[in-house]
Amino acid sequence: MYDAGPSAVDAVRALKELARERPDELELFEGFTDAELDGWAVAVPEEVRGVLREIGGLETEDHEYRFGPRGREVFADGCWTLGETDFGEGSLIVGVGAAGWGPVVAVNPWGADPDVTVEAPDFTSWLAGFAERFADGVVDRPRGRFSVPATSTVELAEGGEGDEGNEGNSGNEGDEGDEGLDRELAALVGRGDSLTDLVDLHGLPGYPCAVDWEPYFSTFHNTADTGSSEVQFQIVGEGRALLLRSVVSGDFLGRAVRRHSVPADAARRAVAELRELSDDCPGFVVLDAGCADSVMDGWAVPVPEEVRTVLREIGGVSIPGLPALRLLPGAPEHAVDPELHRMLGGDGSYWPLARISHGRGHALAQVRIDPATGRWGYVVSVPGDGESLREYPELALLAESLPDLLLTLARLARRAAAGPDFAARMARDTRWLFPNTGEPWPRPAPVGEWAGSADPLLAAASGLPDGTHAADLRAVPIPSDLCFYRAAGWPYAARLERLHFAAAGQVAAAVPAPAPVRVSG
Repeated sequence: MYDAGPSAVDAVRALKELARERPDELELFEGFTDAELDGWAVAVPEEVRGVLREIGGLETEDHEYRFGPRGREVFADGCWTLGETDFGEGSLIVGVGAAGWGPVVAVNPWGADPDVTVEAPDFTSWLAGFAERFADGVVDRPRGRFSVPATSTVELAEGGEGDEGNEGNSGNEGDEGDEGLDRELAALVGRGDSLTDLVDLHGLPGYPCAVDWEPYFSTFHNTADTGSSEVQFQIVGEGRALLLRSVVSGDFLGRAVRRHSVPADAARRAVAELRELSDDCPGFVVLDAGCADSVMDGWAVPVPEEVRTVLREIGGVSIPGLPALRLLPGAPEHAVDPELHRMLGGDGSYWPLARISHGRGHALAQVRIDPATGRWGYVVSVPGDGESLREYPELALLAESLPDLLLTLARLARRAAAGPDFAARMARDTRWLFPNTGEPWPRPAPVGEWAGSADPLLAAASGLPDGTHAADLRAVPIPSDLCFYRAAGWPYAARLERLHFAAAGQVAAAVPAPAPVRVSG
């Protein structure tokens, strides 16, 4: 349908003839003047002008499309929304880069079968295809006859698994072009985002082309705030690619994400980054002295070499807008109520880092320690008030390790130092340090769902007491908010007995207190 490359003149002629023949079924809107087109915020190529001078949109019994902004509407995110699909559940968008208008993409992220379809390579081809379907009496939207996958932007930013397999072919002359295309896509996504996928819109196998993609949230598991999630879409690189970002709000995560990789030498890098920041921004980053190995040898918990690499050099980090990180033991901020201490697992199961204030509440940032192996693992933030945790069990996942957290804070500090209001920027960019402040919600599953799992961590968690809910934190974004009490299966008015962390925080579980026994009269 789209391979012939119909001209704007052909598309307009076909639509005008159809409107004359079937005026009750098709209405064409008035076109735009060149003065109006010149005033738009995006370039309008001559071929597109050939349509827009004659037709400003169209309406049928089933669809309405507007070909340009009216009133207060503006172009945004590299595209223009032509109209809605599926009774307002989706959007039909067209890229409006300087090189031309295209491609045309239908995005319908809702329901049991989310759909993203690249309907045509450019606006004129889409219009001609619409005229052809209308003439044939076809009401339904075109379905994909071809298919391409969406790709994690983190995978693109970090080179992806596919690049590793091509390293040995770098001497082949033909591979240089492919590497250049990968670099172009990587430049479009920057550092990447765990909840954002990219669709490469160049070199599609044909049209209409379906995209193998689904949002990262799920509407199948009710929460206390179901229905606020959305998909933000953006055409970038003048039609080069489509970005699909899942904003998980009010629903649980529906699938695993690709997280940013933590460098093997993260501890050394964290020390170097923080020292450089301290030298470059002495008013913003202040480091406390570390301690000797002989001191660490006397602590009640084993200290792995990765952690020693940090603590030999840095004993604390003070950054305006953030709570002070006290990496060495004994700081007043590390004081923990005995009952909260019990619920967190007791001695040897965690290492306090910082007291985090938020409104009237406070939380305790901590590194989870595996008592069996001595491994220091995930960094989490847990409400610091025992009664609050007992009634509303929750936590925030902050980092995969202490060095990972320090690298993240150093990156954010470096960015904040480049602009005004350093402290305000840091506070705004690190709201996620406190639990349940707007990050995605992994679904707490009843541990019985993991019985018989081939994953030993999940299978072991299935043996926790009845009513326990847990989440696999290896497969979720960082940061994430794990709110056990928002799970539909969490017993109403239940109170937390204790939190359970497996493998230094890779799996987190909430064990409810036994229900009180009622004595009949």
